[in-house]
Amino acid sequence: MTSLRVAIVGSGIIGQNHAIAILRDPRLQIVALVDPVPEANARLAETLSLAATSFTTLDAALAGGDIDIVVITSPSGTHTPLAEIALAAGAHVIIEKPLDASLAAGRRLTELANAAESRGQVCSVISQHRFDPASVAVAQAVAAGGFGRITSAVASVAWWRGQDYYDSAGWRGTWAQDGGGATFNQGVHTVDLLLWFLGRPVEVFAHTGVLAHERIEVEDVAVATVRFESGALAVLHATTAAYPGLSVRLQVHGSLGSAIIDDDQLEFYLDSSGHSAADVVPAGDLKGAAKPADNFVTGHLRQIREIVDAIVDGRAPAVRADDAMLALATVKAVYISAFLHAPVEIDAVISGEFDHALSTLEKS
Repeated sequence: MTSLRVAIVGSGIIGQNHAIAILRDPRLQIVALVDPVPEANARLAETLSLAATSFTTLDAALAGGDIDIVVITSPSGTHTPLAEIALAAGAHVIIEKPLDASLAAGRRLTELANAAESRGQVCSVISQHRFDPASVAVAQAVAAGGFGRITSAVASVAWWRGQDYYDSAGWRGTWAQDGGGATFNQGVHTVDLLLWFLGRPVEVFAHTGVLAHERIEVEDVAVATVRFESGALAVLHATTAAYPGLSVRLQVHGSLGSAIIDDDQLEFYLDSSGHSAADVVPAGDLKGAAKPADNFVTGHLRQIREIVDAIVDGRAPAVRADDAMLALATVKAVYISAFLHAPVEIDAVISGEFDHALSTLEKS
């Protein structure tokens, strides 16, 4: 097949990781780099020896030639307007997590993505940990009833970010561009897995705090309980104040089995058939196995390949905008609940019932 021509919007660290993954799929060709800072495009092109044209705006890139896929790796608060431009031009769109920084923008983007899907365009949000072998094994067991009735889960993102991380860019730690703190920027992937495993969330009750950093608008620690439609209960913990930085850990418990994923590897697994972790994932995905240096890129590559398959096959991708919107609403429910000191229903967050409260929080 003819290579699909790709434009990367946002030539920073995440853009570079996407570019490395894209270069590993022979069906893709990077033809354009878009960043308001031309030097960023130049650095990325030089680092990866890319023969791509540099643009400062997406409009200019789209006008400059045929582009099949637009990959958006810019700050979270810019995702919706960029995706709108790309979708209107007829391109397929890949968005680095999260969907957007705001609920209103997320709703708009979800509507645009669903409309584009009906026209045969693909719009997907990066949720690469759904494609990790450990996550796939757990999801398959949940779906097949291998753990019996799912009763509970514990999800913890115990990371550390020094003050220099937040001081390194003006948008970090802000509501407008970062969309939130540890739960949103660092924890949204774990929230996504939690929802993938346990189903639709119904209610959130949370507390948040800023305990180890200065000059940030958002939280550096959050703890929440989540109630699911199935009746299952979960604890969500996210922080950038856990020195020196520990792992992401997700436990799933059921009436006939349980599993633990730690740092993307399967630490424990027992299902109703007596299968253990070594029975369901390759040895390299068991806890304690050495992780390859390019593990982060490999995770993105798995999902990018699936998205390209969806484009070629003319079908919806495995991760749609609706999935990302649910994760976005769950994280925002954490913030709203902590602000109001009350439980918050997810459907009310999605419908906009709490938009005023969230706006008040983000302006405080």
